[in-house]
Amino acid sequence: MSNNAPIGVFDSGIGGLTVVKELIALLPGEDFIYFGDTARIPYGPRPKEQIIEFMHEILKFFAERKVKMAVVACNTMTALGLEDAREQYPFTLVGVNAGVDLALSMSKNKKVGVIATQATIASGKHMKAIQAKDTEAFVYAQACPRLVPLIESAHVEGIEIESAVAEYLLPMKDAGTDVVILGCTHYPFVSPIIESVVGKDVTLINPARETAIDAYHILRQQDNLSTMKNGKVRLCFSADIEQAKKMAGYMLDIRQADFELVKLQG
Repeated sequence: MSNNAPIGVFDSGIGGLTVVKELIALLPGEDFIYFGDTARIPYGPRPKEQIIEFMHEILKFFAERKVKMAVVACNTMTALGLEDAREQYPFTLVGVNAGVDLALSMSKNKKVGVIATQATIASGKHMKAIQAKDTEAFVYAQACPRLVPLIESAHVEGIEIESAVAEYLLPMKDAGTDVVILGCTHYPFVSPIIESVVGKDVTLINPARETAIDAYHILRQQDNLSTMKNGKVRLCFSADIEQAKKMAGYMLDIRQADFELVKLQG
């Protein structure tokens, strides 16, 4: 496969664009194809089997586009389906970095908060990873079912999102956590609100940067980095292109991106 083949990045909606932002900054010579399944979001409340089915539909789409790597920019799909999918496709798969190492290094009291979708929290992904590295660490895991639908509908400021963030984060703050992992790629869209709720003494861990670094190291080890100076970005969504374009503008320079409606289901 050509070094200049594109890198696929995907999520249940627009959240994975936070990872695309970091990837472009780190790998400006790469071509990227993003897929956000905006027709079927949210994934968090869905059964595991259905989430994995959707994941394979997206990976087959990337196989058709002949990507050299696919970045699973979704904690839910990373937790539930990544390991089983690794050997099934002709390209490298990279999951969302859990942010655990960084969180433990930043915490002073070993009290780590995790906010994520219901499916990610139910998987126990972060808790297992944290306690495997430090058995004395306390993990406060909180599912946040209201956040993704609000963010997807462009409620990234205002009383409704502020109320939801306070509902999920204030008990965590009161429990003494001094580090909070943003365990869903949507959540950086509302980082300022989260910061205002938890206060300056609590550090937020956004694993998007670590995920991009993971992808870079793998490509370098494979001697598969692009030889181009400037890559292209194609942003594909399964519904609501105009809404997706609006939200993409929060993270990316959309003047440099092409948009495409892609229907997978059926």
